[in-house]
Formats: sequence, structure tokens, C-alpha cells
Amino acid sequence: MSQETLQTLTWLIPVGPLLVFFLIVLFTKNNRTLSWGLAWAGVIGALVLSWTIAFHMIGIYLNDDITHPHELLEHPVQISSTVDWLPIGDFAEGTWLELGVSVDPLTAVMLLMVPFAVFMIFIYSVGYHNYGNPRGTVRGVPNHGKEEPMFSRFFALMSLFAGAMLLLVVSDNLLLLFIGWEIMGFCSYSLIGFWYARDYHLEPGDIPHISPRRAAIKAFMTTRVADVVMLLGIVFFYRTFGTLNFSEALSAHSLEHAAMEIGVGLLGVMALLIFTGTVGKSAQFPLHVWLPDAMEGPTPVSATIHAAAMVSAGVYLIVRIFPLISVAIEGTGAGWVIAGIGAFTAFMAATIAVAQNDVKGVLAYSTISQLGFMVAAIGIGAYIAAAFHLITHAFFKALLFLASGSVIHGMEHGAEHVHDHHTDPQDMRYMGGLRKKMPITFWTFLIGGMSLSGLPFITAGFWSKDEIFADAWFVWDNDGKIIGLIVLIMLALAAFLTAFYTMRQISLTFLGKPRTPLAEHAHESNGFMTLPLVLLSIPAIAAGWFGIPDNFLGTEKYSTFVNTFKHFIGATIDEQIAELYDLHLVAHKIEALPWSWVPLIVSIVVASAGLVVGYLMYGRKPLTKDQPDPLIRPLGPLHRFLQNKWYWDELYQAALIRPAVYFSEVIVFEVMDKGVIDGILHLVARVFYAIGRGAKATEEAVFGRAVDWVKDQFLAVTREVRQLQTGKVQEYVLVSGLIAAALAFMIIFLINFGWSDQIMSWFQ
Repeated sequence: MSQETLQTLTWLIPVGPLLVFFLIVLFTKNNRTLSWGLAWAGVIGALVLSWTIAFHMIGIYLNDDITHPHELLEHPVQISSTVDWLPIGDFAEGTWLELGVSVDPLTAVMLLMVPFAVFMIFIYSVGYHNYGNPRGTVRGVPNHGKEEPMFSRFFALMSLFAGAMLLLVVSDNLLLLFIGWEIMGFCSYSLIGFWYARDYHLEPGDIPHISPRRAAIKAFMTTRVADVVMLLGIVFFYRTFGTLNFSEALSAHSLEHAAMEIGVGLLGVMALLIFTGTVGKSAQFPLHVWLPDAMEGPTPVSATIHAAAMVSAGVYLIVRIFPLISVAIEGTGAGWVIAGIGAFTAFMAATIAVAQNDVKGVLAYSTISQLGFMVAAIGIGAYIAAAFHLITHAFFKALLFLASGSVIHGMEHGAEHVHDHHTDPQDMRYMGGLRKKMPITFWTFLIGGMSLSGLPFITAGFWSKDEIFADAWFVWDNDGKIIGLIVLIMLALAAFLTAFYTMRQISLTFLGKPRTPLAEHAHESNGFMTLPLVLLSIPAIAAGWFGIPDNFLGTEKYSTFVNTFKHFIGATIDEQIAELYDLHLVAHKIEALPWSWVPLIVSIVVASAGLVVGYLMYGRKPLTKDQPDPLIRPLGPLHRFLQNKWYWDELYQAALIRPAVYFSEVIVFEVMDKGVIDGILHLVARVFYAIGRGAKATEEAVFGRAVDWVKDQFLAVTREVRQLQTGKVQEYVLVSGLIAAALAFMIIFLINFGWSDQIMSWFQ
């Protein structure tokens, strides 16, 4: 396939879903079948194009030495195309902002994952919104058991969401990436608030919810805070490197020149500014609070945000700019900031998930925690491990969210059957016994849950977490950096809690006997919903097998195992990092870690222990109806603290939101607006009003009474002159004769005295 063809195909990858958005909005919004058909066609087209490009890259890798792919190492960007977009500076100099696409091994792996996960979600969405059932009539709220009345709108926004993520993935520069980034921000706002008219009437003991409209605003505003800081970082990036292109700006030569020009310290500031975008988008502390409430949107939206797009984009960003971050890690304290935020977020979110009762809420905090694993990995320089966990997490988390949506769908059917519209179908306390009611959902949820827990040797989640543990141990054991040990301990605790709350969730949802009539009358979801679950369960297990370490179990390197993921993804920046290492700007090259049993033992112990403890507390003797949570008694007040999410929302409400509202309503509105600004404006108005009154008095005196006096005098004169107008012809003839005689006399007089010659000289 020619280079021109590959470039064209790469440009076309995001076009299908983006075009479908406009087609549905403009032409097919009233035809539900055609709308979802177009959405499927758009994402299938993107899937075919993406996989064509991805397998082209994999073919280059497989045709080379898979342990040292020379072609990819020397030329990681195999496909690249740019176009001039906007002229900047002196037009005559021909300086343009460029937009372009490029494909390297990292892009190729993302192109394998993103369109596949999105397509599974699109298939699932048709069944989730009850296509083919009687059409619902109430817009902006769930129409349980009926077809969604805003069916076309949903698929239009989902297509735009998918197109934006694909645009972000193939972009070769920060500008185009930021465009896709912001489009996703709009889509998340629109889809989280999709049921904009929904409200809750909560009773004591119910799971706390906020309305979808408020959740959408919360998500949008929280991520905007981070995006503003990120934009400052992009401006700094352009000011420093003179380009926004990743390959040009992040080359070893460019980074060396920048380090000499502005210093490594400012490169660290730049990295942290851009990283702030990840903190918002990937819901890291302290901007993590929006993601749990984003569950108010439909379940396919949750799956898209948590797996295929949105939060994955945040981690993809820092993986993409890793050469910059690696320089910042070595020369500044940026690594402590990034790794610290990631490790703390992973642990904190895992503790909260332990005490949640919302089946989607548990997964929401699980996502925050797993993203913390990836961020912490980047903070300690574990590029391969972060990218690996990004991919495996996308598969098993998409599976878990779609499976949880299937559970909720089954519970809602039970609610319709028994006419119970008060019991929350998302509350795990009201479930139980769904293993027999929903067998496909159970087994696929179990696969996803085990992968999330890191079930040793079988699941994808085990291999990617083990890679992060290995890197953390290497940083501590080999480099002697305390940050490595801190990250290892924090993430190990988070992994234990992950396995525990996953087993708790599985036990409360599927094991034992139904605890409510809703669970008793639940049934398996339709084929549109179960088929994606089955297909996603395959990579949730098998994706990890491509990342088994080369020297696993202490075997000779490449003799038994080959870490194809590491060698393929590592080729993206291998040469850059090697050059930076030679320049003493980074601590390590991209190379295999020496074998150690410690991280493997930690992975096995924490995952197994978490699953066993969870099963002993919840699975061995499943909860019965109205039985309290076994954690409440041993944890005591700590359980309430965890159940209330460390009171972050309340803290932000007291420390940030209420002061901001007070400042805006009292200081800005009452004092500044009404007191100062309105006072000045009213003073100006009164001054001009006084001037107007003076001008009016002057006008009345000068132009009013003076003109009237002239008028009166003129009228008096005219009254006198009127006496000459008698109307008698004889008098007019007499007066005319006298005037003529006077004129004749005057002329003769002037002639006699020589005035005629004088008058003629004047005329001459």
C-alpha cells in the first residue's frame, strides 16, 4: 500500500463518525432506525480504517526482529501528513500553524482499542435504549421498558464523541489534539445531562444522587478548570519549541536545546501545566469529584467516558509527551508531583469504592483508582507499564460498565413487572441471586471483575499491574529512590482493596438469593446487549498475554517469553530516550527490567488476598434481605467516612463553592455591581440630567422668549405697513408717479454734478 494511500486512510479515520453527527442532526433525526444505522456505519468504517493502519504497523513489526524492530526504532512515525491551516506572524514569511496526522506504534495500539470498544458500545446502545419496543413519550427522563424518545440525538452525540477521540489519537500535534479534547468535553457535558429533566426524591438510606443536569455542569466546569491550565502549557510549549508537532518538539535535539535555553526547571513547569489537563480529564485528585456523578448519564455513556474515550485521553496525553515528562522527572520534582497524585488517587478512590452501594458508583471509583495506577507509573518513568495498563483497562472496564448496565436493565424489568418505581435498581443491597437470572451477564461480569482484580496469570489486568509494580520496585531497588517504594506500597494497598471491593460487588449482585421482588423478576438482557459483553471478555483476558516480561520467572531473555507489547510500543520513543540518556537528561533507557520475584509475589498476594477476604465476608454466606453490610460494624465511623467519599464534595462546597457564590452574589453583585458600578453610572446619569435641565432653561430663555420677541416686533411692523395697502388703484398710481418723479429728479441731479462719469468708471 502506497504512502499516499496510507496518509489518506489515516485522515479518513475520524471523518466517518464526525460526518454521521451532522447527517443525523440535519437529515435523519426523525428516523430512528436510519440514525443508528448511520452511526453503526460510521464507526464500522472507522474500525476498518483504523485496523487497516494498525495491522500495517504490526506487519512492519512482525517482518522485522520482534525483539529489536530496526525499522520502527529508526523510523517510529511510519505515516505522516500535514496541511497548512492558519497563517501566523508575517504573512510574507509563510509561517503557518499546521494540522496533521501521524501513526507510530503507540497510535497503532490505540487504533486497535478505541474503535473496537466504541463499536461494542454502539451495538449495546441499541438494545439498552429498547429499540423496537413501544416508543416512550417523555423526553429527558428514562422511559423504562420503552424506546428512548431521543434515540437519534443519542447516537448523533455518541458519534461526535467517537470521532473526537479518534481525531485526538491520530493527531500529530498538540493543537489538533486539543481540538479533539475540547469536542469530547462538550460531548461529555451533553451526554451526562442526556436525561436533563430527571430528578430524584431521595429518602433516608437511599444512594445519594444529583440530577443529570447538575452532574453535567459539574463535569464541564471541573474539567474546564484543568483545561485552562493545560492551554497555558500548550502556549508555553509553542513558545519554547516553536512548533506543536510531537516529533519535532520532543526530539532529543529539541529537548536538549530547550533545556539549555530555558532550563530543565521550566521544562518541568511546562510538563506540569500540560499534566493538569490530565488531572481534570482523567479525574485525578483534586479534580476527581466530577467522575462519580457522571454516572447519571446512560450506561453506554459511562462506558465511553471510562474506557474508550475521555478519561483514556488524559492518560494518552501524558504517554504521548513522555519524553518531556522524563526530562522533567530527572531534572526537577515533577516526578514526585505526578507519581504522588497518581498513587494517592489510586489508594483514596479504592477506599471509597469499598463502601459504595451503587453498582455503577463502585466502578466509577474503580476507574479513578486505576487511572491513578497509570499516572503513578508515568511519574516514576514507567512508560511501557502505563501504556499497557491503559489498553488492558479500557477492555475490562468497558466490559464491566456494560455488564453493570445489563444488571440495571434486568432490575428495571423487574421493577416494571412488580410496579415498583421507588426501589433504586442500581442499589446492590436490593439485588442478589442474579447469577441464575442473568447467566451471560454474570460470567462476563466475573471475567471483567477478575481482570480488574488482577487474578494471577489468567487475566489482562494482572500482567499490566505487575508491570507497574515491577517498575516501582526497580526505581526503589536499583536507583534507591524512595518514591519507588512509596508508589509500590500505595498501589499494592489499592490493588488489595480493588480485589476486595470487586468480590464484594460480585457477591452482592449475583450470589445468594434475590433480596427484593425486582431481583426476583429480573431476566437476561437482549442480544444487542449480551453480544458485546461476550466479545469484550476476550481481550479482557487475552490482551495481557502480549505483555509477559521477556525474562518472566527468571528465564533467559527471549528464550520462553517475548514481551511483544514492550518491544512494539517501546519503539515509539526508544531512540529518543536513548539519545536523552546519552545527554544525561534522563535516568534510564527503554529496556527490559532485571527479573525480581518481589513485584510478582506482591501482585499475587494482594490480588489473591483481596479476593479471598471479599469472598469470606460476602460470598461464602451471601447477604439476606435487610441484613446490614458486614463492613459497617468493624469499620465503625470510618465506614460512614468512606461511604461519604471522604467528604470531598462537602469540603469543596464549604471551601470553594459557597465562598465563590458568596463572593459573586454579595461582593461582586451587591457591592461592586450595584454599589460601585451602578453608583457611578447613576452619578453620571444625574450629572447629565442636570446638564439637560440647564440646557432646557437656556433654550427656553434664548431660543424661546428672544425669538418670540423678534416675532412680536416683526408682527407690529407688518401691522403698520398694512396701512399702505388700501386696495385703491388711484392711490397706487399717484404713489408710483411720485416715486418715478423722485427717481428722475435724482438722476438729473447726479448728471449735472458729474456723477455719471464716476459711475461709468466704476463699471469699467
